[in-house]
Parts: sequence; structure tokens; C-alpha cells
Amino acid sequence: METSRDADRLKAKGIDAYQIQTGSACHLDAFMVHGALHHVELKALDICFVENVGNLVCPASYDVGTHKNIVLVSVPEGDDKIEKYPVMFRRADLVLITKCDLLPYFDFSIEAAREQVKKLNPSAQVMEISVKQPETLKPVVDWLEANRIQG
Repeated sequence: METSRDADRLKAKGIDAYQIQTGSACHLDAFMVHGALHHVELKALDICFVENVGNLVCPASYDVGTHKNIVLVSVPEGDDKIEKYPVMFRRADLVLITKCDLLPYFDFSIEAAREQVKKLNPSAQVMEISVKQPETLKPVVDWLEANRIQG
């Protein structure tokens, strides 16, 4: 909502980024994204990620003009978030269950999470990932490549 800290962290790693500050708004919209894209060199990109404001309520109801939607739900948040915020998961093409290295320490059922996603959105894929287990990211990379819009 405020500051450019997220974009600054990406830029420090050599990744081109542009921070959209929503102020008091709890979501991005297509107009905000369109304006930001004028600050990014798109010809050099294979994929452009748009990270919406970090909750599962407001962003679900606003189209930001993306081709695919990826929703993250983390193990520490709990598996009940999927049915609690159904609009977000109904629009997802891919659901990433993150921080799976923490499964032994939290009451999170992968099976229940998968069932809830399937009930809300039978066509959404679900993947379990952890940055502590880099091999779990390979299927995500493969999915991104398979779903990349050629232009």
C-alpha cells in the first residue's frame, strides 16, 4: 500500500520492478497495472508478474488484466483459508501451498486443502512448495513455461 520496499528488494537482485502504491485501496485494478506497465521494458520479458495486495479478500473481485492467476496459501495460515475466501480460489489457475517444510509443526492437511480447491475450482492445479526444498519449485517453473503466452 505504501513504500517501494518490495520493488527495491527485487531491484537489488537485478530484477526489473515497478512499485504500485495503492494508498488506502486494498487492491490493484487494471488501470493501476496499465499505468505501471509504461515504466517497464516489456519487450525484454518472457513473463510479467503482477503481485496484488496481500490478502485473499479485496483482490479477488478486481481484474488486473493478467492471463493467469496464481494464489498462494501458506502452511502457517491454515488449510481453512481456502473455503473461507472462495472467490480468490475460484479464479485461480494454480494454487501454491507454500512453506511446506513447516508441515510437521502446523495443523495443516494437504489432502483437505486439495479437496477444498477441487470443490471450488476443479480445473485449478495445486502444487506444494518450499523455498527450503528447491526441487519443489521445478514443477512451478514447468507450469509457468507451459502457460506462457507467446507474443
